[in-house]
Amino acid sequence: MKKPSRSSHVRNIGVAAHVDAGKTTLTERILFYTGASHKIGEVHDGAAHMDYLAEEQRHGITITAAVTQARWREHLIQLIDTPGHVDFSIEVERALRVLDGGVIVLDGVRGVEPQTETVWRQRARFKLPALLFINKVDRPGADFDRCLASVKQRLHAEPVPITVPVPEAGGVLHLIDRTLIRFIGEQGEQVIVDPCPPEIWERHRARREALALAAAEVDESLADLVLSGGEPSPEQLRAAIRAGTLAGTLFPCYGGSALRNLGVQPLLDGVIDFLPAPLDRPAALAERPDGTREEVVMAPDGPLAALAFKVQLWDGRRHVFARLYRGRLSPGDAIEFLTADGRVQREQVARLFEVDAGKKTKRDLAEAGDIVLLAGLRFATTGDTLCTPGQVLSLERIQAHDPVLGLAIEPAAGTEEDKLVEVLGKVRQEDPTLRVEEDPETGQRLLRGMGELHLQIVIERLEREFGVGVRVGRPAVATRETITQPASAEALFAPPPTPDPRQPDLMARAVVSVRLRERGGGNLIELEPRLRPEGAQLDEAHVQAIRESIDTTLTSGPLQGAQVLDVAVSVEEVELFGAGSTPAATAAAVGKALRKALENARPALLTPVMRLEVVVPEPNLGAVLGDLQARRALIQATEIQDDLATIRAEAALEPLLGYATTLRSLTQGRGQFSLEFERFDL
Repeated sequence: MKKPSRSSHVRNIGVAAHVDAGKTTLTERILFYTGASHKIGEVHDGAAHMDYLAEEQRHGITITAAVTQARWREHLIQLIDTPGHVDFSIEVERALRVLDGGVIVLDGVRGVEPQTETVWRQRARFKLPALLFINKVDRPGADFDRCLASVKQRLHAEPVPITVPVPEAGGVLHLIDRTLIRFIGEQGEQVIVDPCPPEIWERHRARREALALAAAEVDESLADLVLSGGEPSPEQLRAAIRAGTLAGTLFPCYGGSALRNLGVQPLLDGVIDFLPAPLDRPAALAERPDGTREEVVMAPDGPLAALAFKVQLWDGRRHVFARLYRGRLSPGDAIEFLTADGRVQREQVARLFEVDAGKKTKRDLAEAGDIVLLAGLRFATTGDTLCTPGQVLSLERIQAHDPVLGLAIEPAAGTEEDKLVEVLGKVRQEDPTLRVEEDPETGQRLLRGMGELHLQIVIERLEREFGVGVRVGRPAVATRETITQPASAEALFAPPPTPDPRQPDLMARAVVSVRLRERGGGNLIELEPRLRPEGAQLDEAHVQAIRESIDTTLTSGPLQGAQVLDVAVSVEEVELFGAGSTPAATAAAVGKALRKALENARPALLTPVMRLEVVVPEPNLGAVLGDLQARRALIQATEIQDDLATIRAEAALEPLLGYATTLRSLTQGRGQFSLEFERFDL
């Protein structure tokens, strides 16, 4: 029998979920049961293996996506544990970009939560097959069926239960094998598999029939068998469910409780049985420098193509995480990549490591399908495609969201100004959602990020990791600008004549109009002007300069110098004056006319509007709704389930600053909320 290739025995998976659904706790169990770690670390004790940053241990949350490896059934699982908090969604985004499959964890009491929907959308964009793990089924109020219903209703997905929790028997029922699986021993490490008792099977017979029907929809050869009342074999069911999972039409679903060591081993079997190996995924599409497309097939031979998906400072040194899509990589190899501004940069990989959370181990070779850590790269950054020299390609870049909140920041000691600038530069390389800007009015340095927690963690890291004490101002919300009515303006660019008679006098005239586009529609540039005098022509250099001038002008609006959004700019007329109408002069005339037009179009400020979900005890519902209405929130829905009320609303970010403290006092510390950026709006 042919020995299977190495990559068919690899699973690259991520664990993702809403904050506090139990991702890290599940990852700890996976590492323990696979023998990758010898003790279980608990998040609530600050001892979780994957939460190795001091800030993660102090706050009891995951902040950075951590990579680790585990072995199960002769397969290698490369696993990334991602943060659940929306402030760190870039960590989830870039992890899902390089993985082959995912495990989405849901809270057995609360089902699908807002951040679950965000993670699901990120997963869907990369077309990742996924398993669902319904966690915390031992908690009062947990309901497996209600969770399945919320997956159908809110994620529009088809969950297929594989294991169903049977709390009274202290185990889970495996629907494919018709077995009752119990977990005993101090840490649930001993798995006992018995045939399912008839009285339990009778209660769940309908689930097995639903499972067979779901499999039959994928595999037509099963359809006749199932519809005629026959029993497909476990092998047939597994093959059909795997096909449906890889195609993205089915999502196998497992029940259990990670904290109580219940149901984790069957989930590991599901990762091997149903999630794809690197070769099962469609080939990645890359763009050549000339704009043509190329398929990058996952294979160890061929020129190198690897995506740098994360920069991390390790012991103060710069390291780059990369996923190999084609070829091999060894220490000492030279690589080339296209930078974000289109230059080709050449570097050399000094060392190669495989990673286990906060520990790294040297490697001599990496192949297609591997996720490795590279040392020695000074310029490669998130989203760059590392290639064999002379064969540069670009894989799809990783999208970073725009920050919505800013803080004025300065060093506590006046002498540390230069050190702060250097350290902020290092932290920004790690996190593309952070920006450092200068306030044009006050001259203060602003640190912008995705939320209050995001900025708080960055400031804690500056003090702990780099020893830079900082003073910060009140959080200020990032704004954008737009217009509220159409307008046009004309401008003549004619600087004073030059004394040099050999230089022609610069001159150009332009008429530019602006109009509003629908919210979220982006900016549109229309460049088909009437040209004066008759017969004049704009060459490529002029068109390029005009486009750049319009782009530059739209980055700084007339009210507060913020970026202008949702505007259509039309260059109506351009008048050229012979040799004096250089590309720079023409662009300057268009820029001047556009600035005037924006001022005439009644500009207005846009602020970030957030999607808000608040979960509070039912007796506090009235007080919390009253407080939200005082903050001008638009209440969209309220649901009451057991003793908890869930409020969904939209609100501007500004009135929500410091909301955590208010919610705590209104609900005696029992309320929770999550925010997610929706759009910029008036």
